[in-house]
Amino acid sequence: MNTSKNTICAIILTVLACLAITGCTVGPDFERPQTPTPEVFNRTQTAQAPSKAVEGPFAADWWTLFNDPILDGLENRLAGANLDVAAASARLRQSRAERRVAGAAQLPTLDGAASYDRERGSENGILSLLGVTPTQSQSQSASGGAPLGVAPLPGSAGSPAYNLYQAGFDASWEIDIWGRVRRSVEAATALSDASYEDRNAVLLSARAELARDYVELRDTQELLQIARQNLEIANDALKLTQVRAHEGVTTDLDVANASAQVENIDSLIPTLESHCETTINAIGLLLGEEPGALRQTLGEAREVPVLPAQVPVGFPSELVQRRPDIRKAEAQLHAATASIGVAKADFYPRIMLNGSAGFQSLQLSSLASWASGQFVVGPSITFPIFEGGRLKGTLQLREAQQQEAAIAYKQTVLRAWQEVDDALVTYDAEQRRRDRLAQAVSMNERALSVARERYKAGALDYLDVLNVQKQLLEAQSNLEQSKATAAANLITLCKALGGGWESTYGG
Repeated sequence: MNTSKNTICAIILTVLACLAITGCTVGPDFERPQTPTPEVFNRTQTAQAPSKAVEGPFAADWWTLFNDPILDGLENRLAGANLDVAAASARLRQSRAERRVAGAAQLPTLDGAASYDRERGSENGILSLLGVTPTQSQSQSASGGAPLGVAPLPGSAGSPAYNLYQAGFDASWEIDIWGRVRRSVEAATALSDASYEDRNAVLLSARAELARDYVELRDTQELLQIARQNLEIANDALKLTQVRAHEGVTTDLDVANASAQVENIDSLIPTLESHCETTINAIGLLLGEEPGALRQTLGEAREVPVLPAQVPVGFPSELVQRRPDIRKAEAQLHAATASIGVAKADFYPRIMLNGSAGFQSLQLSSLASWASGQFVVGPSITFPIFEGGRLKGTLQLREAQQQEAAIAYKQTVLRAWQEVDDALVTYDAEQRRRDRLAQAVSMNERALSVARERYKAGALDYLDVLNVQKQLLEAQSNLEQSKATAAANLITLCKALGGGWESTYGG
């Protein structure tokens, strides 16, 4: 009895000693990289355009800056309808499941088992070492008086068949002395974080693409209206030219030029109409809709969304914390750093605490009795002796991967600052270009009015009127496209600033 108690106490003391040193974790601890903050946001002080970027709280739902209810409704549907986002969400759930699998190694494993066997020992096998001769078998079964189903004494004849019933539990637990399991969980957690940021990046890209397609649709619809308005003007000019030719005031050359102008403008309309349809289908695809499903919602022409007076762009220190690509690169660097610890821990011994307890009996009726009980408990240790360079190679691989991840993180941050700086520059510049084009349209409209009056009075050749109308159509188209480009530049700026995802995702 005392021996049994001493054995149990020794086992408990061994386990406690192992637990006392499990705080040792090999490998480098991850530290968030320190990145400089360029003076990019100083451009907000020098902007000259009417819609100005200003430092202020940046809202994740940046599309509301356009104050367009239809666009707001489409964006609100996107997160739950876009198939790319759904696929990214599925990948996120996979990574979270892998994190749970990795975390299971921190806990003991417990398995239950039960079995029934009908056995008979070989007379020519191990039993022969005990002096059992291959003679006639005993008539009495082991389920009766012959215990364990073997000849009780050396030299007995044969080995009768017997029944063996067993039931019990097996348990094992790795004592994570060197932190191999903890580093594995750390790496899996970081990869799960990277998957979450990847979903954010996909959602942000989808939101930006939806907003661009919406702006492009409104731009095309405006261009279509401009073409139809100019077609009416050209038809009026053609009628006037035909009247003047009938009266002998002008020649058929003016009629031919006016007719050509009508056809040229009319040829623009089919292309613009088809582009409207394909853009609506593109928006529908982003929302997981069939072709034509949004025609009733988006078919009515509307103006390009107006730019807000101010665009809050946040603060420089927030960019690294907000952009999903930077956060993803940081999480991947974290995972690579933790993997070094896993590789280093493989150089050290692995200690397992194993145990089993259950019942074994030759009679099913006595299986649950205390006398049928048995147990085994104790630690085991394995340590590498010769691996042919595998462990060193794995460590070198993990260290090189960590270096690559650090370089990728730095490059991602630099690219982010470049994108923000470029977006601030182009947003301001396109607005100033738009304002100049608006002046040009006003001047061309006035020039066309004067030219038509002078043509009616016979003081101007129709070719001059035709040239003025062409300039007006070109200026109107350029102005409309510039409005759309300015709106698209705002979308690019908001995307570069890293807004537009759900703060949490529990899928």
